[in-house]
Amino acid sequence: MKKKIKLVVSDLHLGTGRVLEDGSNNPLEEFYYDDKFVEFLEFHTKGKYADYDVEVILNGDIFNFLQVPYKGHFLTVITEAVTLEKMKEIHLGHQKFFNALKHFASKEGRTITFVVGNHDQGMLWPAVRAYINEVLATNVQYKNIVYFFDGVHVEHGNMHEVANRFDPKKFFLKKELPEPILNLPFGSHFFIDFVLKIKAKYPDVDKIRPFHRMMRWALFNEFMFTVNGSVKLLIYFVKSMFISDSRRSWPFKRILRIFFDRAIYPDLSGAAKKILQDERVSIVIFGHTHVYQYRQFERSKEYFNTGTWTEVTSLDIASLGRLTKLTYVLLEYEEEQERPRGRLKEWHGYHRIEEDVAIS
Repeated sequence: MKKKIKLVVSDLHLGTGRVLEDGSNNPLEEFYYDDKFVEFLEFHTKGKYADYDVEVILNGDIFNFLQVPYKGHFLTVITEAVTLEKMKEIHLGHQKFFNALKHFASKEGRTITFVVGNHDQGMLWPAVRAYINEVLATNVQYKNIVYFFDGVHVEHGNMHEVANRFDPKKFFLKKELPEPILNLPFGSHFFIDFVLKIKAKYPDVDKIRPFHRMMRWALFNEFMFTVNGSVKLLIYFVKSMFISDSRRSWPFKRILRIFFDRAIYPDLSGAAKKILQDERVSIVIFGHTHVYQYRQFERSKEYFNTGTWTEVTSLDIASLGRLTKLTYVLLEYEEEQERPRGRLKEWHGYHRIEEDVAIS
């Protein structure tokens, strides 16, 4: 049998590129590692891996549609045409990334799979998928929620968090609308309506872990801003409870659950443990939390979180400061074994004498 590996990455959050049309930095761009992603693919298709079958699994939030404006506006009513325009802008801003995937897919035995996440829910549209296939000159495999193979359960992870879970039975809203729109979860509306306004002043506010320590710091150092923001937050939730718009209405109890849920960035190991109770599953791989993680619950029952290739600011003493770890999961098939062995790894890239500093 031909040897094979699978590479799982998530939460790259590609926007429209580091530089805007006027030559200034793009404050909403979060992915600065196009060159290292190119090297990442090259390394796993040459040398030792030259004759391997290689699959790249892009496990959700690869594209940051929520943070890409449409004609200068951030929309919560998102049609297929709107998402397609955003996809074209992301492609234009990250041509090295897409060219690397195209070159990768052009070789025999190389495949690409996208799993949909809450920030790139727009990949559910057929036109967007067709555009990606055209750009990459291959038939990409798409998985709406779960990708299961050889005892491995790959899922972005947002379906295990009440705020960002989307309805698997109703991806699109159509009733009494001129054209279908995405059925966005509460978390996506909250991000566009509320978080983006805060990011205008504090671009890194959604990149700080743990969240409760950031709030303590903000109370002492940005007291009035924090109090005003908390009042506006409360008002936003109260209004959300009484919205009668069919495009964005949620049950009262669900809003309360979201409001009182302290797990702003939840630990998904509990959800992974439940999935691993299925005897068919030996490995669970999530993303979504932006925190890489490994846990072994019992022999041959493992949970991996691939983390993120974007910057995270840690307020934990053990890892204080800005961090960027290009983490991924390598699934490697040993000879005569149907199920792969998983390893959490970090990509360092090739040696460089100098490179641009990532500035948001």
